[in-house]
Amino acid sequence: MTPRRGAVERDEFDEALSLGNAHVAPQRAQDPEDYGDAFTLDERAPAPRPRHRPHGTPWPDARRAAARAARPAAPRPRPLAQAVGEVLAAPLEALADLPPFDTSAMDGYAVTGPGPWRLASGQGLLAGDRAARPLADGTAVRIATGARIPPGATAVVRTEHAELRPDGTLLTRDARAVRTGQDIRPRGQECRSGTPLLPAGAEITPAVVGLAAAAGYDELSVIPRPRVEVLVLGQELLHRGLPADGRIRDALGPMLAPWLQAMGADAFVTRRLGDDAELLYEAVGSSTAQLIVTTGGTAAGPVDHVHGVLARLKADLLVDGVRVRPGHPMLLARLPNGAHVTGLPGNPLAAVTGLMTLAGPLLSALRGTPAAEDPTAALTEDVTGHPTDTRVIPVVRDRRRPGAARPLHFTGPAMLRGLAAAHALAVVPPGGARAGDAVALLPLPWGGTG
Repeated sequence: MTPRRGAVERDEFDEALSLGNAHVAPQRAQDPEDYGDAFTLDERAPAPRPRHRPHGTPWPDARRAAARAARPAAPRPRPLAQAVGEVLAAPLEALADLPPFDTSAMDGYAVTGPGPWRLASGQGLLAGDRAARPLADGTAVRIATGARIPPGATAVVRTEHAELRPDGTLLTRDARAVRTGQDIRPRGQECRSGTPLLPAGAEITPAVVGLAAAAGYDELSVIPRPRVEVLVLGQELLHRGLPADGRIRDALGPMLAPWLQAMGADAFVTRRLGDDAELLYEAVGSSTAQLIVTTGGTAAGPVDHVHGVLARLKADLLVDGVRVRPGHPMLLARLPNGAHVTGLPGNPLAAVTGLMTLAGPLLSALRGTPAAEDPTAALTEDVTGHPTDTRVIPVVRDRRRPGAARPLHFTGPAMLRGLAAAHALAVVPPGGARAGDAVALLPLPWGGTG
């Protein structure tokens, strides 16, 4: 089918965002000190030279520090209907056999022996009926899916395989349909009482709730979702309408709460504080959240108040700057009450890098979920690296090459267009990577890696 005028095929759209497209002009660094945030694949450009010695925590060490910074909250009981999205605080073990008795896997006839059979009178056996009388040899009884198998029955003949004659004689059209045990679900086929079903730390999905209910649970012991508060800083931010008069739209306020929820948090408040140090001090000091996420204000500018506020609150700085581009002025701190603060840079892609670097591992620790090994993918093209820092770039799965990831364009620290099309963030080591090199991926909560 011919695409309508103006339509763009998905592969063409992905290509338009690819770093390797010649018709897309290379992006330019916005800040001379931030040269590493804006590298492209233009190999004709001279390699930038560091203007200062490396500072901050190496990116892998920062992630490890965040993962070690917290412990899970105390377990709480949750009714099954309210447990989705939480994490199992203890292993899930079956409280009953599944199924709890022999049941019919199909609508048909429970039979004894090889046949033919004489059909018993009555409406037959339905799901939920109590135990039936034993079935004599050479007899049959109608049975519904899920009904309890009567004692003595050796098989179930499906309705479509059966022929019932007017005199009440039951025959089968397929002799294979009467093998012993045919279409009978034996007691304990799925599990026996006490069988381990899922380990502690498993996320509770709707399917887990269904399994728990079938296994006899009314409630589960869970690690509750960590409570997170988002504080958006910046007097230049507009929250409605079009950018005007030197002010820009706030992209992080609407984005971070649902992103954090997708990462397993209960992001319950987003507050916008401008550039007021006292409002920030009061908000952080009075918060009841386990994790406070701030946006902007982590550098050393005239209205960057996060460090000063944390010092006034006697917070312990666990990570102060990370050797990663974009996003190096991120931080992680612990308040005297045990809560944590993740300070993100104000540029959107830099903030997301901070979110995935520090908030992600910290949330996993607070939820008690085991750390998973990062998946990897082979890059489809060369990616220029920063001389001393890790580089994080949005990538998309390459549909033509399973296991490969294609770097995207529009990936400056203030840009979101590449991120919006991405499936994951690729971790490029200092010095860069060549086409075919395997790099670690940070899967986006909705993007997968397959």
